[in-house]
Amino acid sequence: MKVVVADDSMLIREGLARLLSDAGCEVVATAEDAEGVLREVALRNPDVVIVDIRMPPTHTDEGIVAARRIRHDHPGVGVLVLSQYLESEYAMRLIADAPQHVGYLLKERVSDVAVLVDGLKRLVEGECVIDPTIVHRLMHRRREPGPIDALTPREREVLGLIAEGRSNGAIAQSLVMSQKTLEAHVRQILQKLGLQESHDDHRRVLAVLAYLRSTG
Repeated sequence: MKVVVADDSMLIREGLARLLSDAGCEVVATAEDAEGVLREVALRNPDVVIVDIRMPPTHTDEGIVAARRIRHDHPGVGVLVLSQYLESEYAMRLIADAPQHVGYLLKERVSDVAVLVDGLKRLVEGECVIDPTIVHRLMHRRREPGPIDALTPREREVLGLIAEGRSNGAIAQSLVMSQKTLEAHVRQILQKLGLQESHDDHRRVLAVLAYLRSTG
């Protein structure tokens, strides 16, 4: 798996590169700003790119802008945004166009390189990876009453795992239930939320997250 790492902090940038290399990934390039990561992606054709949200010159949302540009110009390249900030609106902006091959994790997650590498592999395979902390915030924030209130506690739990981008098989295993029971929960959730059932798991994730956003 070929990886490009972009972060304005040399310590974080080189630290990530070393961790990923030790874990068996091929770090083909590093960059310190948005312009640099766009250039390296075009030159190196990586499988996945890691970018920070706040990068030079303004340290606002250059990483998100670069991520969306990469997704547009190189749709087969996975993009993982890392941030030290819990800002769910950035996650929403990131998946607004299409949720395939895209993810958003808090930097605290990279302390466990196995979690980071697993996330990267899932992105390369076309999944959507959203930090569980962000999903929890979306699920439990104050909002006007709506269809989500009709969900049972178990259905809310399943919905949260769906929103993280997990497959039905992974959710069933996590919740210790049969695949058949899990599929029944998913059907009930989609029905209660007024969402059409689809075999496209990525569209399902996008629909669920978009619904949660609209209820804020």
